[in-house]
Amino acid sequence: MSSEKPLRILIVEDEILIALELESLLQDLGHEVVGIAASSEEALSVGQNLKPDLAFVDVHLADGPTGVDVARILSMNHRVTVLFMTANAKRIPEDFAGARGVIAKPYTERGVREALGYVRAGHLREPDEARTVTFVPFGAAPRERSSQIS
Repeated sequence: MSSEKPLRILIVEDEILIALELESLLQDLGHEVVGIAASSEEALSVGQNLKPDLAFVDVHLADGPTGVDVARILSMNHRVTVLFMTANAKRIPEDFAGARGVIAKPYTERGVREALGYVRAGHLREPDEARTVTFVPFGAAPRERSSQIS
């Protein structure tokens, strides 16, 4: 485990097995998962009440394709750093809804680690240097981003 302060992380994912697997991975990496939310209402409530540092947000939740709205509200109103996790990056709007990057599903441990490193580094690396097969920071042009995660 790193000597850095652990991140407080919210997982916004309606597939419980994926959420629990991600929770376990994040805890193994030394971070604190403050909550798991399956709907936009739950996510916004946890975001407001527990003030996480970071949220992993799926685009399509139990109540529909509301992850984009969740990302926008968490990042703008609650100053939470947001990373999308999705199998369909084409649903992410051109303005990225305030998110800092996307991790393609199915995700890999390496992709999650690199995304966390990118967030911890304060986005200091150039987007091309941080890009992997499973993680794309949102410094890349939207057309380029969509073609890499399909």
